[in-house]
Amino acid sequence: MGHRPRRVAMLSVHTSPLHQPGTGDAGGMNVYIVELSRQLAALGTEVEIFTRATAGGLPPTVELAPGVLVRHVDAGPYEGLSKEELPAQMCAFTHGVTQIWAGQRPGYFDLVHSHYWLSGQVGWLVAERWGVPLVHAMHTMAKVKNAALAAGDSPEPAARVIGETQIVRAADRLIANTAEEAAELVRHYDADPMRTAVVHPGVNLDVFRPADGRSAARARLGLPQDALIPLFVGRIQPLKAPDLLLYAVRELLDRDPSLADPGRLVVPVVGGPSGTGLARPERLRRLADRLGLTGLVRFHPPVGQERLADWYRAASALVMPSYSESFGLVAAEAQACGTPVVAAAVGGLPVVVRDEATGYLIEGHDPVHYADALARFAADSGLSDRLGRAAALHARRFGWAATAAGTVSVYRAATESHRFALRSAHG
Repeated sequence: MGHRPRRVAMLSVHTSPLHQPGTGDAGGMNVYIVELSRQLAALGTEVEIFTRATAGGLPPTVELAPGVLVRHVDAGPYEGLSKEELPAQMCAFTHGVTQIWAGQRPGYFDLVHSHYWLSGQVGWLVAERWGVPLVHAMHTMAKVKNAALAAGDSPEPAARVIGETQIVRAADRLIANTAEEAAELVRHYDADPMRTAVVHPGVNLDVFRPADGRSAARARLGLPQDALIPLFVGRIQPLKAPDLLLYAVRELLDRDPSLADPGRLVVPVVGGPSGTGLARPERLRRLADRLGLTGLVRFHPPVGQERLADWYRAASALVMPSYSESFGLVAAEAQACGTPVVAAAVGGLPVVVRDEATGYLIEGHDPVHYADALARFAADSGLSDRLGRAAALHARRFGWAATAAGTVSVYRAATESHRFALRSAHG
């Protein structure tokens, strides 16, 4: 059905695929775009990624991988613009994209694939201008986030809701990470189920794998061999709820004060402040001090994939207490490394984590329930290994090659329906 596109314009306005995930607005979507683009190129579809230039002197183009090009577009001041301020730069970004396209031969791009609502606004315009289909991936949705806000967090603005509604109507195809996300698109945005496809994100299984195991990873990272190590990985912001992990650890210590003995408990937090967390970047450190966890909680900046894989391998469990997750990429990565996950039963996490088999899914956001799960690992030294073996097997279904193959199928369907619509419009 339909033809595989030769070249796709991929739009990532607010965050560059070249940025380190875990810093600023860079996160799972960055990983998604990079890995998907590489796999699409391997299948024979070239990808050009358009992103906003965030520093002066950046080269106009960067080859990310064979067949994958990143194009920097000037739109607004290079630095100091928050994601919330970017809607005012959409006209400038769209102009930059169309200027680049104007220098190419007609039919240079076969399809536009936009990521997140800001990119979707640009994609809507340029796809119509170029006469090609638009495929859009929300990644997160304002209405879903606003329905599950952390205490004190700021709701997404009405302008975003309006923008997302427009994109849902305009796109030839919508890609959802899970069946739950597809249902939310239909329920909250009146998306056409026939134009909404489910394609699971993937994991780089060459990097994220059990390798030489937990003991060796702990030795490389300078961590105690016999400690309980609940790990948090991600952007430090209320949505991701790293504070909930700290409250759960305090509850665990109240139950068993001996865990505070040297070498028995380490709580690594790997990531940087983001979103509304940027307003109070030291908040989590101060909370750790207030809860009496100084020295037990260790803060580390975001790291590259190879090092991140070691953090996963070293952990007793990854703890992911988010209020909203469209998929939960770090949960899949941790499991691929042979590490179980304790996660909130929200969004796509019940797809990624098999409750009681590869980790534990927690209903609600009560620290006591997270402490209950961590207490299981504290009481049973073999639990991490047993769940971890099942986790590694489960994660193998999330390879990026499968994601790319599914995406190409969506591209073909979008191309076919777009051509049919054009034929119908012209009689």
